[in-house]
Amino acid sequence: MEENRVKLPELKIGRLVAKVPIIQGGMAIRLSTAPLAAAVANEGGIGLIAASGMPFDELRYEIRLARKLSPSGIIGINVMVAAREFKGIVITAIEEGIDLVVAGAGFSRDMFAWGKESGTPIVPIVSSAKLAKISQTLGASAIIVEGAEAGGHLGTNRSSRLIVPEVRSAVNLPVIGAGGILHGKDIAEMLRLGADGVQMGSRFAASVESNGADELKKVYLRANKPEDFILIHSPVGLPGQAIRTPFSERILLGKAPKPDHCDQCLKKCSHKYCIIRALTRAQQGDVETGLVFSGRRMQEIHDILPVKDIFEYLKREVDEIPDSFTV
Repeated sequence: MEENRVKLPELKIGRLVAKVPIIQGGMAIRLSTAPLAAAVANEGGIGLIAASGMPFDELRYEIRLARKLSPSGIIGINVMVAAREFKGIVITAIEEGIDLVVAGAGFSRDMFAWGKESGTPIVPIVSSAKLAKISQTLGASAIIVEGAEAGGHLGTNRSSRLIVPEVRSAVNLPVIGAGGILHGKDIAEMLRLGADGVQMGSRFAASVESNGADELKKVYLRANKPEDFILIHSPVGLPGQAIRTPFSERILLGKAPKPDHCDQCLKKCSHKYCIIRALTRAQQGDVETGLVFSGRRMQEIHDILPVKDIFEYLKREVDEIPDSFTV
């Protein structure tokens, strides 16, 4: 008798239906641009353009390019609520007909009204059941639940594996698990915990289509021990998970150079160092004075793969898991 296997469900967010329940994390600055978002969308997932730090004209260009590269795929943006131009970025994306808006690094009540007005799904990234319930009341279309395993800005020190079941029992919206998801078994585990889909960052950061310089991708592959990952204090006011580099070590020691010029890119900033410029330097290949955000499980990634190959192996891994639970 043939054994039943896990089948990946579709992910429905409002009127959107993703054939594969995978959202590609929106990684700023400029790691997730149109080629990566479109490649993910073309495989049946949801591709996100990292809009934080982008001038409005650049964002319009990236959205239009993603549409050209993936005419029928689902394309969204990810934006930091902490960004000073948060409202302008969201409105610009909505004007361009973006499919959905994902917002993290802070929480905005106003964004739900902007989405309702245009019929654009608003998807907050939260780290607690309490904030998930508030989001549902305000009109969220889905909830991304991010735990301490994730890269970049973190809202909790708890595992997403603990938070997802709490959120699942608190809301009746699509729940997407995020943080430390690399393999098919991780996707299956999130589904078992009650999630409707997953968001993956690190695996797509280390992809061919990711807009990071080759030197940055080499740093991802070199980070293969637990001590290669550290928590730093971001000037945004949240802890951030990063790979140990000369610059992140200077941050830990409180010796990172203070900016000699401020672009006022954040609503609130400690000005201890310029995070936008540090992330940009890393994205462009300066890994000595750049900040490299990453989830801790990046250490399990040993190759830079095309997005198509990533989806194929994830689906193959899931397909090989015995269906010992109901999805």
